[in-house]
Amino acid sequence: MDRNTPITALKGVGEKTEKLYEKLDIRTIGDLLCAYPADYDSFGAPVKIGQAGCGEICAVHAAVSGIPNERYVRKLHILNVTVWDGTDSLLLTFFNMPFLKKALKRGSFYIFRGLISSHGTQKQMEQPRIFSLEDYSKMTDRLLPRYSLTRGLTNQAVQKCVRQALSFYVFEPECYGEEMLREYALMGRREALETIHFPTDYDSLIQARKRLVFDEFFSFLFFMRKNKEASDRLPNGHRMLETADTARFLEQLPFPLTDAQRKVWEEIRTDLAGPFCMNRLVQGDVGSGKTIVALLALLMTAANGYQGAMMAPTEVLAMQHFETVQEYIRKYGLVFRPVLLVGSMTAKEKREAYAEIADGRANLIVGTHALIQEKAVYQSLALVVTDEQHRFGVRQRETLARKGEEPHILVMSATPIPRTLAIILYGDLHISVIDQLPAHRLPIKNCVVNTSYRPKAYQFIAREVAAGRQVYVICPQVDAGQEDAEGGAAMENVVDYAEKLKNTLPPSVQVAYLHGKMRPGDKKRIMEEFAAQAIDVLVSTTVIEVGINVPNATVMMVENAERFGLAQLHQLRGRVGRGVHQSYCIFVSGNEKKETMERLEILNKSNDGFLIASEDLKLRGPGELFGIRQSGAFAFRMGDIYSDAPVLKQASRAVDKLLKEDPELERPENAALRQFLSGAARDVDFRSI
Repeated sequence: MDRNTPITALKGVGEKTEKLYEKLDIRTIGDLLCAYPADYDSFGAPVKIGQAGCGEICAVHAAVSGIPNERYVRKLHILNVTVWDGTDSLLLTFFNMPFLKKALKRGSFYIFRGLISSHGTQKQMEQPRIFSLEDYSKMTDRLLPRYSLTRGLTNQAVQKCVRQALSFYVFEPECYGEEMLREYALMGRREALETIHFPTDYDSLIQARKRLVFDEFFSFLFFMRKNKEASDRLPNGHRMLETADTARFLEQLPFPLTDAQRKVWEEIRTDLAGPFCMNRLVQGDVGSGKTIVALLALLMTAANGYQGAMMAPTEVLAMQHFETVQEYIRKYGLVFRPVLLVGSMTAKEKREAYAEIADGRANLIVGTHALIQEKAVYQSLALVVTDEQHRFGVRQRETLARKGEEPHILVMSATPIPRTLAIILYGDLHISVIDQLPAHRLPIKNCVVNTSYRPKAYQFIAREVAAGRQVYVICPQVDAGQEDAEGGAAMENVVDYAEKLKNTLPPSVQVAYLHGKMRPGDKKRIMEEFAAQAIDVLVSTTVIEVGINVPNATVMMVENAERFGLAQLHQLRGRVGRGVHQSYCIFVSGNEKKETMERLEILNKSNDGFLIASEDLKLRGPGELFGIRQSGAFAFRMGDIYSDAPVLKQASRAVDKLLKEDPELERPENAALRQFLSGAARDVDFRSI
């Protein structure tokens, strides 16, 4: 078996199971082995109930001390039973497991394992797994992988397939030389792949993770540096003069630019008039005013007789940008002649748009990736403004070069990355930073709470909706996987949570859900309905991190906030606070450990994205590297630009050395590395390429 062998080659994977794996984007053996565990279960020795801390997953050895009590809430069967370990009691709650009423014998001892929480002074455990003492002793002190799942696929089934795949997989030769492995203290790739799935101990797991993270960063940085070589110091074929249009626009705006905006605008203006093509990143916190700076650059382009393009990550956001431009034209008489170009337009609408672009009638083209497709032929494209979700690299430049263009590139980023890391990650771009928020922005009010706060949060949501506002609720999972049934802390999922809110909130509140696995047309429809205020509460995964602007949304509630990095939570928070009304963010943690709550408390104290990112860098130690959701900006399979910053710096040094010694990988000793990188280029969507 090699990386391209279909997953159906594994025993037990038939047509039905194949479709379940496809939902997880797993089609080949290579895909399966790179679907790394989301977390690990550590089956520690049982503890006394009195020593079990709230927010911790642990096991207790206790006897059933009371008669199980059952009740129904609508169609939900709830069974409560008290257990006793000779010193303290623990309340157990089971959902839709009526058979346990007879199975749990009074006076019998069992091992109960699950998440400890509290209700007043009473400790409790919901939906724990039940073991005999003998069965549990076999699992003690083992690290067992927990995978991202979909309904119908169990964690045990995935483990079995991975074991089978590792047994028959023909591993590629080691791609790094012995000297490099020693210099950066890297485990061999074969050992790393085996260990990441089935670690023998925690230390080897950390080493395996480091190797795989290094590989991701090394590949990314290698291609990004090659990108820089191809695009650096390109002659400016569209040198621009400053006209009165931009100054007049600034005078008419109802608010002045901040000092930071003025500084960045000056840097852009200098680039557009300079001898070389602009290749600039504008980094700015959510709400810092990057869009106005981009519009100024596009206005200068149009006033000089050239065309500019603004590329958005979603059709909904492209349409919102287009409407904003049209409003500015009406208010301020700008020289823009805009046209919209998105995939869902009819063939006739696209033909008309293409004609306006080709003959130069349109001097501002707003859209999605459709902007750089073959049928879009520009008369004089001089500037492309894009966001970090659509990094504009060699392939896109080549596409436009074939049309006779070599445009200036302006990339907008809301990801708050400390400058030392930004220089590495965006090494092919000059960096500008907008580090001030406009004075008229109301700061968001935050709170970090545990799950017992939910009833109050739902009441607050109902009041905000009654006042005409809208709400986001973020969950880490799409649908109910097996994690809560496999002994891990339960994670909220979008589908079930939306149903729960429909049953909890007043009937007049319109609730809908959104996630990345939905059909594009359905996602677009839901986003449009939310933007049009036809939906009051949108339950979503992090798919809304970019791509939608709803100033009327005033509440962001994030479930399982402990499962996200601080920088990503800050970006999610940026979906609210965009209008004139006071906005609020509620971070709900399913883990009440002191360290977890202290980390989340940073969000409570600060709305400064750069400060939060720096704190994230300090706080995310090795113990929190697994199971934390990644931001969409640099969504590596495993690497995290904050907690893995030291590895990122090592990979950067290694790439620099390689490009200095053997830039085309022509030496015989680099043959395996050349093969590895060609596979990485095929498998990974490096957005900077």
